[in-house]
Amino acid sequence: MGKPSAIVIGAGIVGLATARSLALRGVQVTVFERHEKAVSASIRNFGMVWPVGQPNGQLYQRAMRSRAIWKQVCTEAGLWHSEMGSLHVANSALEAQVMQEVVAVNQGIRPLEWLNAAETLAKSDAVNAEQLHGALYSPHEMIVESRVAIAELPKYLNQKYGVQFYFNTAIAEIDGGAVSNGHSRWQADMVFVCSGADFETLYPQVFSANHFTKCKLQMMRLVVQPGNWRIGPSLCGGLSLIHYKGFEAAPSLSALRSHYHQHLPDYIKWGIHVMVSQNGEGELTIGDSHEYGLGLDPFDKVFINNLIVNYLKTFAQFKDWQVIESWNGTYPKRTNGETEFVHQPQPNVWIVNGLGGAGMTLSFGLAEEVVGGILG
Repeated sequence: MGKPSAIVIGAGIVGLATARSLALRGVQVTVFERHEKAVSASIRNFGMVWPVGQPNGQLYQRAMRSRAIWKQVCTEAGLWHSEMGSLHVANSALEAQVMQEVVAVNQGIRPLEWLNAAETLAKSDAVNAEQLHGALYSPHEMIVESRVAIAELPKYLNQKYGVQFYFNTAIAEIDGGAVSNGHSRWQADMVFVCSGADFETLYPQVFSANHFTKCKLQMMRLVVQPGNWRIGPSLCGGLSLIHYKGFEAAPSLSALRSHYHQHLPDYIKWGIHVMVSQNGEGELTIGDSHEYGLGLDPFDKVFINNLIVNYLKTFAQFKDWQVIESWNGTYPKRTNGETEFVHQPQPNVWIVNGLGGAGMTLSFGLAEEVVGGILG
């Protein structure tokens, strides 16, 4: 009896994580990607592996499992990664109060620390000291260069596990274990559809019936910082506190959210919270905004980029602010608040989708859960 076989559709992070989990369990895996390489949400992000943003319980454990796998994969594949953690910078007493509450409710669960202003500046000289009250420090956040990692992981998976890749091959039809691009047909014991924000090609009726929309984000990249200057941990402003579920246990969060609605209405309207990460070359990736809908405007809005930069300057200072790139990305989002979608539309076929903006943080862990559940 031969090895079990699986087809994975999509070579973004969800598809690659699924392929790894299958191959790790002895399955012969073939991955199909419609482009010559992954070009969508998996490469249009900060490269952040971000456990601090996940709530305690299953999602936090999934994020930490993903982080461990990312570290293993990057080490084995020779990919740059940084384990500098994160700083959420407080520029007001209310932001500081929320961060201190987050530390308190996580005692014995996560190694979070409240740093005063002097301790924050000692951790990163990229922090703007002007309005600084302190910062929430977490050691677990990791950065990868997603543009490089997502492009290199297929080679790693092929060499380590024998995973086969067909690029420039758009699968348009699935019938049981058979998939077709209109010209050729391939067969496997299992099929996993990891198609990201493409709701139109495969199982459109499933996506339309299961609370899916799309999210557009705007981001930018700044030049390599002079003199090999590093910012240390990735940095976030207070707005990130109302964006991530990991902070919802703080009693004062509702007061902070009301404050932002009153004083920063444009940031709330456009879903802006501001973060910065630094890649191995020294470039800074900054963003982002969130617009929702199935028919999103493909054009970047300059005023949104200006809002991002203006807010960033309230808590960060860099050696060189020159923008070298701007772009937008689109990822799938559940409108019912759920954080993943694992669905079997027909026998031996599974859809794995709906991770929202947390694909880099959660995909490896989710794949382990999904594939482990199917294969044991």
